[in-house]
Amino acid sequence: LVESWSFLDTVESNFRPLVVIELAKGTKEETIEWFTKRIMDKKANGGAQLLIKPLVTENGVENIYLVGASHLRLLLGAETVGLVKECSDNSMRTFTYSSRKTFKDFADDNHNFLTMAECQYIIKHELENLRAKDEKMIPGYPQAKLYPGKSIVRRLLTSGILVQIFPLHDREELKKLRHSWYGRVKVGYQPLDDIRCYFGETIALYFGFLEYFTFALIPMAVIGIPYYVFAWEDYDKYVMFATFNLLWSTVILEVWKRICAILTYRWGTLLMKRQFEEPRPGFHGVLGINPVTGREEPVYSSIKRQLRIYLVSLPFVCLCLYFSLYVMMIYFDLEQWALDYHEENESNFSSLMLYVPSIIYAVVIEVMNRIYRYAAEFLTSWENHRLESSYQNHLILKVLVFNFLNCFASLFYIAFVLFDMKLLRQSLATLLITSQILNQFAESLLPYWLQKRYNRRMKKRMCSQKTDMDLSLADQVNMEKEMGTYLGTFDDYLELFLQFGYVSLFSCVYPLAAVFAVLNNITEIYSDALKMCRVYKRPFAEPTANIGVWQLAFETMSVISVVTNCILIGMSPQVDALFPDSKMDLVLTVALVEHLLLAIKFIMAFVIPDKPRDIQMKLARLEFESLEALKQQVRAFQMQLHFLLIHH
Repeated sequence: LVESWSFLDTVESNFRPLVVIELAKGTKEETIEWFTKRIMDKKANGGAQLLIKPLVTENGVENIYLVGASHLRLLLGAETVGLVKECSDNSMRTFTYSSRKTFKDFADDNHNFLTMAECQYIIKHELENLRAKDEKMIPGYPQAKLYPGKSIVRRLLTSGILVQIFPLHDREELKKLRHSWYGRVKVGYQPLDDIRCYFGETIALYFGFLEYFTFALIPMAVIGIPYYVFAWEDYDKYVMFATFNLLWSTVILEVWKRICAILTYRWGTLLMKRQFEEPRPGFHGVLGINPVTGREEPVYSSIKRQLRIYLVSLPFVCLCLYFSLYVMMIYFDLEQWALDYHEENESNFSSLMLYVPSIIYAVVIEVMNRIYRYAAEFLTSWENHRLESSYQNHLILKVLVFNFLNCFASLFYIAFVLFDMKLLRQSLATLLITSQILNQFAESLLPYWLQKRYNRRMKKRMCSQKTDMDLSLADQVNMEKEMGTYLGTFDDYLELFLQFGYVSLFSCVYPLAAVFAVLNNITEIYSDALKMCRVYKRPFAEPTANIGVWQLAFETMSVISVVTNCILIGMSPQVDALFPDSKMDLVLTVALVEHLLLAIKFIMAFVIPDKPRDIQMKLARLEFESLEALKQQVRAFQMQLHFLLIHH
C-alpha cells in the first residue's frame, strides 16, 4: 500500500469534479491557500492527496471549489474506508488494492468499478479526516483554534468559514434513474440497486422499507374492506381480524430483517467494519486526552451532561407533554360543542361540522410536532453529546415520546376513558387522512413548487432557454448550491412509524386504516423519489447494514398494539355479556389472552431467523477464512523471527 501511495505521485489523471466546496464570501486568501494545499498535499505530509480546482464563472473565480481524485487514488481510498465488493467467485469481500484483480468487473481502465456515490463517499471521508498537525489556529482566523488531531473541515464548518460541502449530481445518470424510478406510472418494484448506486445504502434501504411496508399492508387492507363495507357493530367479529393483525405485525417486522440482510449483503454493507466514531462537529469542551486514541480533543464532563439532561431537557419534555394533553382537552370541548350544535340543527352543514374539530386538531398536532422537533434538536445539541450516534439516539427518543403522545393520546382517551367507539373511529379516520395530506404537501409538493420557481428565476437570470442537459458546469453548481439540503431519513421513518401506530393500535375499531395507508404510501414513493431527484442537493452516500433504532421502535409499537386491541375487544358489549357475574373473570381472561398473544409474538420473533441460511453460511465462511489468513500471517511472522534469531 505504501508503494501504491508513492506511485500515485507519478500518475497523470483527468479531472472529474465529484464534490463541491463552498467557502464564505470574503474568506481570506491565506486561508484558501492553506486549505487547498492541505487537500492536495501527499498523505505522508498529512494531506488528502486529492485534486481541487476553483470554479471559474463569467464573474471570475468565486469561493467555490471542485474536488476530484484520480482513479488510483479512489481505489486506495476504497481500501481505507473498507468498501466491500463482489469477487469473481460471487462472494463479497473487503476491497484491497493488492487483490484488485480478483474482484468482479475490475480492470485498470474501468473507471466505473466504483459507483459515483462510492467515489463521493471516499472523498468526503478523506476531507473529514484532514487533521491539524502543529497548527494552533486556522491561518487568517486567530479565533478559530486548532490542536493536533482536530478535523480541519469540522473546525472550518463550526467557524462559518466553510459554508457547505455537497456531492454533484450526474445529470445523465439522474435522468436515467428518474425515468426508471418515477418517470412512468407502473405496477412493479423500485430499482433499488440503481437507487443505491446513485444515493447510497441508507436512502436505498429507506425506499426498500417503504416499498416492503406498502406491500405488507395490502393483506390487512383487503381483509379490512369487508369489515368496513358491512359495518358490523358486533365487536366479537373483529377478534379474528385483530388477532390476524397482531400476528401479521410480528411476521412483517421479522421478515423485513431477512430482506434487509439480503439487500445489505448484496450491497456489501452487511460486512463493512464499523468505523471508529470521531467527535461530532458541534461538540465542545476543554482540551484533554482521549483515553482510547491518546489524541488531544475536547473533553466534557459526563456529569454536566447528565445534569443538563435531567434538570433541563427532561422537565422541558414533560412540560411539552402536559401542554399537548391540555390542547387535547380543548379539542374535546370543541367536539362537545360540535355535537350540541348538530343536535340543535340536524342539517347537512351541522353534520359536516362534526368533522371540523378533528381536522383542526390534526392540523394543530402537525404544527406542534414540527415546533417541538426544532426545540428537541436545540436541546439535544445543547446537551453536548460527543458522538453523532449518541446525539441521534437522544433526539429520536425525545421526538418519539412526544409524537406518540401528541398523535395517540386523544385516541387512548376516547377509547379507555370516554368508551365512545363511534367517536374513536371518526377521530382515527380524520387524524390519519389529514396528517397524510399535510405531510405530502409539506414534505414534497411545497418544496418541489418552491424549487421549480427558483430554477425558473435562475434560468431567466442566465438569459438562457437551455434544457437541463445543456447547462454548463458552473450553471449546474450554482443551481445545486441553492437547493435545499436533505436532512436524512429521520422524518420519513417517523411518518411511517406514526402511520404504523394508526393502523395497528386500534385496528379492530377502524379496519379501513390500512387501505388509506396503502394509498398514501403509493403516492409517498413517487413524491419522495421526486423530492430526492428534483428538490434537494444530492446527499452523500452513507453505508448502513439495517434501519437502526427504527426497527426497535416498530417492534415496540407492535407490542403496545397487542395490549390496546385486547383491551378494546374485552370492552365490547358482546364479550362483556359473556361474564355477567364477575368482571374480575373478564379482566383475567383479557390479560391471559394478551399474555398468550405476546408469548406467540416473541416465539415467532425467536423462531424466524434474522438472516437467511445461505447468508449465514457465507458470513461464517468469510469469518473462517479471515481467521485462517490471520493464523498464516502469525506463522509467517514467527518463522521470520525464528530465522533472525538463528542468524544472530
